[in-house]
Amino acid sequence: MSTADTRDWTYQLPQATRDYLEGRRLDEVECVVADLAGVARGKAMPASKFGTQTHFYLPNSIFLQTITGDWAQISDEPFTEPDMVLTPDFSTATAAPWTADWTIQVIHDITTQDGEPVPVAPRNVLRRVCDLYRARGWNPVVAPEMEFYLVAPNIDPGSPIEPPMGRSGRRAAARQAYSLSAIDEYGTVIDDIYDFAEAQGLEIDGILQEGGAGQIEINLRHGDPVRLADEIFFFKRLIREAAHRHNCYATFMAKPIQDEPGSAMHIHHSVVDVNTGANIFSQADGSESPAFRHFISGMQRHLPSITAVMAPYVNSYRRYVRDHSAPINLEWGRDNRTTGLRVPVSGPEARRLENRIGGMDGNPYLSIAASLACGYLGLIEQQEPTEECTGDAYSDDEGIPRTFGEALDLFAEAPAIREVLGEEFCEAYSAVKTLEYSEFMQVISPWERQHLLLNV
Repeated sequence: MSTADTRDWTYQLPQATRDYLEGRRLDEVECVVADLAGVARGKAMPASKFGTQTHFYLPNSIFLQTITGDWAQISDEPFTEPDMVLTPDFSTATAAPWTADWTIQVIHDITTQDGEPVPVAPRNVLRRVCDLYRARGWNPVVAPEMEFYLVAPNIDPGSPIEPPMGRSGRRAAARQAYSLSAIDEYGTVIDDIYDFAEAQGLEIDGILQEGGAGQIEINLRHGDPVRLADEIFFFKRLIREAAHRHNCYATFMAKPIQDEPGSAMHIHHSVVDVNTGANIFSQADGSESPAFRHFISGMQRHLPSITAVMAPYVNSYRRYVRDHSAPINLEWGRDNRTTGLRVPVSGPEARRLENRIGGMDGNPYLSIAASLACGYLGLIEQQEPTEECTGDAYSDDEGIPRTFGEALDLFAEAPAIREVLGEEFCEAYSAVKTLEYSEFMQVISPWERQHLLLNV
């Protein structure tokens, strides 16, 4: 990195990115933001051009685009697509090691032309929720778990998804949870995931085989919610790129394969005191604090209202199947994986609550923001949770919405959640997701043609 046109800004890059570029000439910079779906939007430009500009522009309509490419309309506002201002957050700069040239990615902050945070930008929504915690003297801490499938290439949406071909020449098998032999079947993909993550300065806490055919889980260390959401945003892209190198796809659909378990994004939550750094979920004697119970109560009371955020598509609700490794309830229990809310085994300093409701298809910024919003409201409302579930929670009543339409209705009718997440964001999110749901309802499925065409 010796060219004069980049010397004035590259000192701001994280060490891992500087190491990646050591002795090389940076060719391109990708200026990226996450839209409502978590899709990377933005622009790429030569590094020399990037180095001469302080900010960039994108239209605010990127937050009104559905996953199918249509555009939602918010109330009666004219569709004029004014520009937003994008300013690089250099702390997020990371390599794009799969590209043919030397490229880095930089997540950008998004403001209006008046300098105010754009309220519908997912990263800003998460920051808003974190700021509410900090205004009360708390720092939220999260540790996400990412589940996804490696699948065979599928270029025909009408064809079922198949597991990938392993190194043995056989397709990946299901029901091999925690098997090292199973994960070795596609070890070359895993090797590239490790290599890409190292080049990007992203730390993996562990990789394991999950219960589905070709299903993998990656655990991340605990930390700041915005930073961890940035990392998941980057991870989803690098995992896809690693899969493409080996003739398979990586998919983060909640339920890509019929009769196989769905893919979740479990989120572990704790909260620490800003001044002391102590975990507020534990008392001085190591016992569970009232704040811990209040946090659980907030999850139980408000998760139905934000399910539309943590399970954002029709397909998301196919994951909620009894006895298929996905919670269908709002029960809580200690070291009980049948409950929607699990208290893992830990010491007092690491006491935390695992929210197991969300799918991996969610936008990481919004899923974490929504989950934190529930806990925050619990800490404010100071209600008690239900009695602990000590048995099989799958036998209990279902506590979450089971269809996307029902979830959207609950989201629209939740004033406390809307106040925490921001009314402008909630209005835009509802408009986009309602349009997506309406588009889906126009599709006639193979099941309907198979069973209804000649029988009803």
